Amino acid sequence: MPRLFVDLTPLRRNRQFSLLFYGQLVSMAGSNLTMVAVPLQVYLESHSSLWVGIASLIQLPFLIAGSLWGGVMGDRLNRRTLLVVDSFILAVLSGGLALNAQLHHSHFAILLSLAALAAGFAGFSGPIRTAVIPKLVPESQLVAAYSLNQVIVNLASVAGPGAAGLLIASVGLSACYWIDAVTFLCLMLFTALMASMPASGEHTGTRMLRAMGDGWRYVRSHATAQAVYLVDLNAMVFGLPRALFPAVALTLYHGGPRTVGLLYAAPGAGAVVMAVLTGWLENIHRRGRLVVLVVMTWGGAIAIFGLVHIVWVGLVCLAIAGATDVISTILRNTILQTAITDEFRSRISSIQMAVVTGGPRLGDFESGLVAGLTTTEFSIVSGGIACIMGAVALIRWRPTFWNDAVR
Repeated sequence: MPRLFVDLTPLRRNRQFSLLFYGQLVSMAGSNLTMVAVPLQVYLESHSSLWVGIASLIQLPFLIAGSLWGGVMGDRLNRRTLLVVDSFILAVLSGGLALNAQLHHSHFAILLSLAALAAGFAGFSGPIRTAVIPKLVPESQLVAAYSLNQVIVNLASVAGPGAAGLLIASVGLSACYWIDAVTFLCLMLFTALMASMPASGEHTGTRMLRAMGDGWRYVRSHATAQAVYLVDLNAMVFGLPRALFPAVALTLYHGGPRTVGLLYAAPGAGAVVMAVLTGWLENIHRRGRLVVLVVMTWGGAIAIFGLVHIVWVGLVCLAIAGATDVISTILRNTILQTAITDEFRSRISSIQMAVVTGGPRLGDFESGLVAGLTTTEFSIVSGGIACIMGAVALIRWRPTFWNDAVR
């Protein structure tokens, strides 16, 4: 009988993976507090969804630079040391956001600057953490490990935004930032307890820019990697209108911070349910085909979210989108990590991280810009339709991604 629930073997048999798992669970919950607090603070100070999108776009070059830099450094230096230092810096930046929020008149420029720097250092650590997973577990447990990673991401994306709405309504924005700072210190401790993770050593003598260029050239020659990146960019840019959540909650649903928190938490709620029911994915042979189908489902759910102005309907649609994203993420990670060679793993993971975390920020700007030129509803619906059309275009451009099967 096919397995239904996620396989816990990597947690049960691998202390190193367990430390990585629990450290990230705590930290990501804190990061999701900040993920709600920053755009809400921007919206409250600017009264503009466009500014929410611009604030996210400002973070993009920092995030991409951080991801690429982290990918190269992760192939050259001890990964545990890099992750410990990065966690400490992120704790300091979150503390800065908290102090700024506590001022009687907070500084808008400081808010945008600290959020951008935090995105850069978060981008730095992301590819390193992704790249160490195949070194911690055998290939036969990769699907299970990435499924468990999705459990982390989506448990945090439910607990964090839900708690953020309550904290902002009862205590204030600064509480979200202070808690985030503490969780980064916890992550630093968990990482320090892990065994040393030295670089593979193949490129320690290669210049950094040349090493980055080698990674990009590898992607340009790798059709599977290109398809994995593009299918995700399509969904994130057009099918993730999170920059509009404050406007939807406050103007369409006539709610407050709690409603904002619910909107940010809803995709994670659907994702958590799906993440613990991913055992069956190990039996999927045409992984690319399922990725395309769930992205199209995602786009349809987002379009309905924009059309129907009923809170519970919107939350259900966002939960469906989150559930499909889990399937897509697990399969895309598995497809990519089993298709690339180990010497490029951190650098390819850095490019993937730039796509995964940069795509939503482009989507924030796209949805905020379209909403500013038209309406909030039109921006959401048109984005969902564009997501479906983009998936269809990918099938035509890379038919092998649709037809390839695991052998």
